[in-house]
Amino acid sequence: MMDRIQPMRRLGRHRGSPWPRETPLEALTPPPFLTWSEAVALPASPPSIAGRPSAAGMTVSQLLERLSHALQTLHYSRRTERAYTYWVRRFLGHYGLRDPLGMGADEIRSFLSHLAVNERVSASTENQALCALVFLYGRVLGLDLESLEGVEWAKAPRRLPVVLTRGEVRSVLEVMSGVPQLVCRILYGSGLRLVEGLSLRVKDLDFERNELTIRDGKGAKDRVSVLPASCREDLREHLERVRRLHKKDLERGLGRAPLPFALMEKYRNADREWAWQYVFPASSIYTDRHTGLQHRHHLHETVIQKAMAEAVRRSGLSKPATPHTLRHYSATHLLDSGYDIRTVQELLGHSDVQTTMIYTHVLNRGGRGVRSPIDILLTQASPLWNACGPPRMDRSA
Repeated sequence: MMDRIQPMRRLGRHRGSPWPRETPLEALTPPPFLTWSEAVALPASPPSIAGRPSAAGMTVSQLLERLSHALQTLHYSRRTERAYTYWVRRFLGHYGLRDPLGMGADEIRSFLSHLAVNERVSASTENQALCALVFLYGRVLGLDLESLEGVEWAKAPRRLPVVLTRGEVRSVLEVMSGVPQLVCRILYGSGLRLVEGLSLRVKDLDFERNELTIRDGKGAKDRVSVLPASCREDLREHLERVRRLHKKDLERGLGRAPLPFALMEKYRNADREWAWQYVFPASSIYTDRHTGLQHRHHLHETVIQKAMAEAVRRSGLSKPATPHTLRHYSATHLLDSGYDIRTVQELLGHSDVQTTMIYTHVLNRGGRGVRSPIDILLTQASPLWNACGPPRMDRSA
């Protein structure tokens, strides 16, 4: 029997608790332009994918499993694995589960046109689907990619990030409270991505040097950022509460935190040590489907996203703001304060300084800023002006 795409389960809540009880690693959100009813509905008795000896007799489930293994072998992130699997499912379902070995550039181009014209997806989403298909044909099926050279990448528009003023950021943070507020303060103060902030472990905090270390960030890179001085005391109090929770877990025979890669095999008791615990742990325990061990993962991203959305609504802010955009505000406000762009690049973890330069659009050029020509014109002093006020503009001109 072929695996069917199961509808996404709603994130439930415990009574009296704002934390979701869904297992963090099992929460899979499809692209926003799609609904699960529009996703690929695989038949109950699918045909096998016949073709070359390397793919002979494979079902769709076996092909997706092979795709997953290839991604994990190359150490792609879990999010990339989910996204690629999703797009391969959609591609195969779009052509009625035809043999992918019998399809090529024409089918890929037609599928991308369908996404752009009928689904009205963005350029970045279209390019993500193309990346998944290129990986499928090149890495999984082992086909020559020369036949795909005619497939064009969508031209992504260059967007300027939305930036809040310091007063607007303050108004949003002031209506928040508890752990979500502390997380958002660190995201803004340190320039972290949301998952980077939630993935912090106790050992990554250095109160003596006012530093925090981001492990395995975007692009599998580590970096060091500043630990905001205004968050130090609140963070210490928060860690005391987390430590008491960890102590109770140990008394119950729990207290394990998931470790990266195969560190569990090398350090048998490291997952119970205080240093490896998450700074912002989840409120519930989940069972690892591979090892059967019960772990306490970090707080789910949706908790902070929902708290931020509610804070933006309550503050009456007219600009869109999310936890990730706090990173944008941090970069622009650092540049506005006079820090050089290389320093901001290192704090944000950008590989290329060109990426950091998108935040310079908010800087005032020419010292204190560029004055509009109309402002210069209307401030020119003249006797007639001072007596009668600014001249009227001829609307018929």
